[in-house]
Amino acid sequence: MEPTTTEPILYDVHSGIATITLNNPPMNVVTLDMMPALDRALDAVEHDPRVRVIILTGAGDRAFCAGSDVGEFDAFMAPGAVVPKKLWRQYEVFGRLDALAKPTIAALHGYVYGGGLELAVCCDLLVGDEDTLVASPEIKLGVFPSTGGTIRVTRRIGEGRAKQLMFLGTPITARVAHDWGILNYVAPPGESRRVALEVAAVLLERPPVALSYCKQSIDMSFDTSQDDALRRTLPLSDRAFSSAECREGVRAFRARETPRF
Repeated sequence: MEPTTTEPILYDVHSGIATITLNNPPMNVVTLDMMPALDRALDAVEHDPRVRVIILTGAGDRAFCAGSDVGEFDAFMAPGAVVPKKLWRQYEVFGRLDALAKPTIAALHGYVYGGGLELAVCCDLLVGDEDTLVASPEIKLGVFPSTGGTIRVTRRIGEGRAKQLMFLGTPITARVAHDWGILNYVAPPGESRRVALEVAAVLLERPPVALSYCKQSIDMSFDTSQDDALRRTLPLSDRAFSSAECREGVRAFRARETPRF
């Protein structure tokens, strides 16, 4: 059942899990109006102490997101137009999702094309239904993934597979996407949100501060030399080891109990 509201982004918090829903069915294409709404939702999850895990999904049953709204392209095709009118804002908002300190899960179904894939790979973990199709078809429009896809997707799957995906523009199945490393989990048809909630429930049992530091440390591995990245993780480890979470984890381990983070 599709939402009846016309808001481009839906936001809900329940039991520590925030769900952000792209609400432009049936294809949930990325529009200019969607970016400020998504930015507001990210601001909410960032500053809401109740939120410990974020799930990103799409409304309806046909697509997580089938990419940008090609109907808006006429305004972007003059020299110097697309970056200030479209890409810079998307760059900021997508980057904010990527940089959230809290763990993020994309629950995917149907079409995950173009900007939809670029948005999905800003999340830490990706769950896709078996019927999910993943593609970077921008080349067929005479362009290429322009909101981080050439970087973020390549870091997930490697140069050769990224070039195959982006040069050819043909979709791959959920099983192939899993084998390539785009998807972490393949769910039965229609079950990606349920599986995402199960993963989120596990993350709620993990210490939030340590999760945040772990995420930050992993992300460092792409931003600098290995030696510098390793050195920069040391202060984070110090904070984790000296935290109340660590004390509780060690206590529970020794007591053979489940820790209460």
